[in-house]
Amino acid sequence: MLQKFNLIIEKDEEGWYVSEVVELPGCHTQAKSIDKLIERTKEAVQAYLKNGEKPEIEEKFIGIQQIEV
Repeated sequence: MLQKFNLIIEKDEEGWYVSEVVELPGCHTQAKSIDKLIERTKEAVQAYLKNGEKPEIEEKFIGIQQIEV
């Protein structure tokens, strides 16, 4: 059964896209394109889960909100 994970994606000052998997602490990667980033993130999640880590996700991710002040 496939699991769903939430990503936070940012672009750094050098133009790299960086993803962080919300539900898996320390699970992150980077790439020069979004498509490659998603591919690498899936690989990172698979590697994380193969290491015996079975996250019990109790919190429900709601989202990210950007505001202007």
